[in-house]
Amino acid sequence: MGATDTRTISDLVDTASYPISEPTSAQWWNVVSRARHDLAANGCSVLPGFIAPTAFGHLAEECSSIAGLGYDRIEDVNAYNIPVDAALPADHPGRHIMRRGNAFVARDQIPAGFDIHRLYRSAGFQHFVAACFGLPAVHELADPLAGLCLNVISPGLEHPWHFDTNEFAVSVLTQAAQTGGTFEYCPNIRTAQAENFDDVRAVLRGTDDRLVHRLALRPGDLQLFLGRYSMHRVSPVQGDTARHCAIFAYTEHAGVIGSRERTRQLFGRFLPEHESADAGAVRVDALLD
Repeated sequence: MGATDTRTISDLVDTASYPISEPTSAQWWNVVSRARHDLAANGCSVLPGFIAPTAFGHLAEECSSIAGLGYDRIEDVNAYNIPVDAALPADHPGRHIMRRGNAFVARDQIPAGFDIHRLYRSAGFQHFVAACFGLPAVHELADPLAGLCLNVISPGLEHPWHFDTNEFAVSVLTQAAQTGGTFEYCPNIRTAQAENFDDVRAVLRGTDDRLVHRLALRPGDLQLFLGRYSMHRVSPVQGDTARHCAIFAYTEHAGVIGSRERTRQLFGRFLPEHESADAGAVRVDALLD
């Protein structure tokens, strides 16, 4: 493990509770086992207070300093981030249009020395994350914009229901909303083999709340989430404080890049890599994006 990894682990993580640099220790395995159990049962695991209290203030300040860079155009979207005028049957859930009001600060706008960038690249952190997901390794999302980003939701706005391109989302809430801004999700509402449009449609229409789980996350908590198969959203933020969340995107297979349309919706731009991805996208399934 290089110097950067050691510094990241010792500076940023509450290693007394989460000894991620000690993968042979009993406590490391206890944490990993608990995360695996939660992910299998609920599609999500939360590790409270993962970021060390002594490091959290600086990490949060860095994120706040770039929050204004986010692409904040309010867009009409659907849960699949495909074109809203796509040729779909009349009752297809992709025809359910929502207003997306959150802003994304892209990876290329986040300085390489920022704490969230150091953590995202850390080999020790990646090994820990992979173990929690029951994998030998994970890869950074190859997408040059979406691999690491800061999700900013201003008061009165929300991040509507959606699925992720990547299988594994890891996030840290860096600034909580005054009220609202609740993370809501439907664990495993679809699978790699089946879209389960009926269940998705019912949640989007608000006619079946039984599939919806809600989390009250706290700043500094680490969230591990199966976002490819679990539809999720952040409810409207209320009060005077925006909600900030750092999102670390990982995949089991190397080379995964978001589509051009999805990237345009989220970041207001796309790069040559996204055009190439549309021609021969690496995906772990044949689901809608």
